[in-house]
Amino acid sequence: MPRSLHQPWCTPFPRSAAIPAVRRSPVPAARTALRRRLRTAVLATAVSAALLGASAPPAPLGIGDRLYPYLGNPGYDVTSYDLALTYPGDNSTPLRAVTTIDARTTEALERVNLDFAHGTVDSVTVDGRPASFTTAGEDLVVTPRTPLPARHRTRITVRHTSDPRDAKGREGGWVRTEDGLALANQADAAHTVFPCNDHPFDKALFTFRITVPQGYTAVANGLPAGTTRSGAMRTWTYRTRHPMATELAQVSIGRSAVLHRPGPHGLSLRDVVPAGDRTTLEPWLARTPGQIAWMESKVGRYPFATYGLVAAAARTGFELETQTLSLFEKGLFGNPAYPAWYVESVMVHELAHQWFGDSVTPRTWSDLWLNEGHATWYEALYADEKAHKPLEERMRAAYGVSDRWRQDGGPPALPKPPAPGKKVGIFRPNVYDGAALVLYALRQKIGRPAFERLERAWVREHRDATAGTADFVRLASTVAGRDLSGFLHDWLYGAKTPPMPGHPDWKQTPAEKPATAAGHTGPTERTSRP
Repeated sequence: MPRSLHQPWCTPFPRSAAIPAVRRSPVPAARTALRRRLRTAVLATAVSAALLGASAPPAPLGIGDRLYPYLGNPGYDVTSYDLALTYPGDNSTPLRAVTTIDARTTEALERVNLDFAHGTVDSVTVDGRPASFTTAGEDLVVTPRTPLPARHRTRITVRHTSDPRDAKGREGGWVRTEDGLALANQADAAHTVFPCNDHPFDKALFTFRITVPQGYTAVANGLPAGTTRSGAMRTWTYRTRHPMATELAQVSIGRSAVLHRPGPHGLSLRDVVPAGDRTTLEPWLARTPGQIAWMESKVGRYPFATYGLVAAAARTGFELETQTLSLFEKGLFGNPAYPAWYVESVMVHELAHQWFGDSVTPRTWSDLWLNEGHATWYEALYADEKAHKPLEERMRAAYGVSDRWRQDGGPPALPKPPAPGKKVGIFRPNVYDGAALVLYALRQKIGRPAFERLERAWVREHRDATAGTADFVRLASTVAGRDLSGFLHDWLYGAKTPPMPGHPDWKQTPAEKPATAAGHTGPTERTSRP
């Protein structure tokens, strides 16, 4: 998830007192099988509720996620989104939008619930026919003219507005920049931008069609698929080649320059920056190819067809791993408060998420540690290898405060729910350095060669899919050739931190002596988003 420069959303990273805290941040058949298991094993109750007769009044639904119970909706599987946005040239004015959702019903449905809030709906059609609609909580409840049978391929088209203005009590969605807009949807804000099934378990392909006035540039996830002009307006089209969770969608609109460079083995890299800052930012962005090569040496080939950064002219306090196009606050780069090695480690944190979180997506939000723990791990490992900031020192410091992290935020794989009105509140140190500490303990337990095989196997076997904690425990046991379920259960779910293998002298640090980890005191993501 996003990582904060000020404090991690996506990537917690210990910082020294001298460094201000910064938050930063499948194959269709296989994907369907994964979703069916999720619905059967975890969400049976929610599905039953979804299939009540139409005589019941419209109500907000959800798939029963422990942390965000009203996110997502049962009864259908989205295969693709086509999102058309028209930007008026003023980032305080709602955008006109048309969202087209192609889906396959998994049960017979008399109504279809979509997650959507903070916009006005003008009309809805289902399979080309007008449908009635109403709202319930943060759901748009659509009633087709005739019920949808199970295993039916359906197309739902919603004409609506998408409001970039802040809404009271909401976090995330559109980010207003000095010259336009960007997106930061983690953890549950995509539905404030467009109607969707807003839960990571339902990944889908995306097409973006973004119409902007002359002088503006629009960029989105995926690869460019052409531009067209109509008078003073220009439409930019982008398509993803790989399925994506709604919370990872990115749209950048501004008076921007798009910088291109080759990456390893011909990978296409593109960065989006304010046009006046391209010269200043170029030395930082030029480091991305080397960072990708380093990550590939650890876990294997980069999983997508392109990568790049959006350097937003906005004060966000975080960075976010939006798929193939990570969001960064422009002020991170060149700020004398942040040493170069620290900035690079933040860049690696968001890059690592492309494997851990984007390609392999958490099945539930309680599996967040798999995202943030891995991104923090590679952030710290990069700082160790490239800047001589010892990984072991950082892990020892994290161990010293890990019991307090567990008390405050819950064990890494059982995070406490966010406080009311603070939906990104699950991004606490327990899922950043606390989760990286679990990976360190596992490497100590099974040895470096087995650990490195596990990491490669994890991203290979679950590429473009969703996976959860139980999947990781099973794979770790298989790779190690022994049952690790008891060992990992204690580390992932225990109220207290277990003894560290190989380091019997590591102890909890007294509360009056706050620990620092190799020059850090928090997450690596400056403010990586949720």
